[in-house]
Amino acid sequence: MSRKEKIAAMRAQDTQRAARKRNLAVTLTVIGVFAVVLAAIVLINRAPVAESGGGPQAVRADSHRLQTAPDGKVTLVEFLDFECEGCAAHYPVVEQLRKDYAGKVTFVVRYFPIASHFNAERAARAVEAAAQQGKFEAMYQRMFERQPEWGEKRVPADQTFRGYAQDLGLDVAAWEKAYRDPATLKRVTKDAEEGQALGVEGTPTFFLNGTKIQPQSADEFKALIDAALKR
Repeated sequence: MSRKEKIAAMRAQDTQRAARKRNLAVTLTVIGVFAVVLAAIVLINRAPVAESGGGPQAVRADSHRLQTAPDGKVTLVEFLDFECEGCAAHYPVVEQLRKDYAGKVTFVVRYFPIASHFNAERAARAVEAAAQQGKFEAMYQRMFERQPEWGEKRVPADQTFRGYAQDLGLDVAAWEKAYRDPATLKRVTKDAEEGQALGVEGTPTFFLNGTKIQPQSADEFKALIDAALKR
């Protein structure tokens, strides 16, 4: 091989090495971008539901709070149906948790009446109508404590709920007007629709700091809450 041919061959090798380096750099860049995108997707999927923003939220500014922790660090949200026997079974557990974590955990209730429960929507409207007179908690408690009186029946419980309003010292005429106001139903429906958007399929469904949880006992509830408080 002549000197000229050797020089040409060396230049060709240099060109090939440069091309391989460029291809490697491009490949690494693509892999890096893919990794960043994948990490972002994982974080989005794992991230708890935010309390602010444009998408579905576990807690809204107008969501009903049974009690509020001053530091706002931990929030437990329950989507419930007042006619649901499972919700009634969880009711004393939640009430005990409220006592155990008073001042430490914010407890939020959101409506999710099940269509197959004849009086579930009526019960939610009754509670929302009471909320308009500052008696949300009292009517919420009355619904679960007296559920056997009206639950699992195929007749309207309007008069039963009216009696609860009267027993609680509400302005019954104002309560009745709110109970039948389409705006009250709209408020109930808004909670239920957002619950569906969050993946709620049945009741009770709980969210702890925006993440859906499925505790099977009071001890599991406490373990999850304690862990959230330590973070």
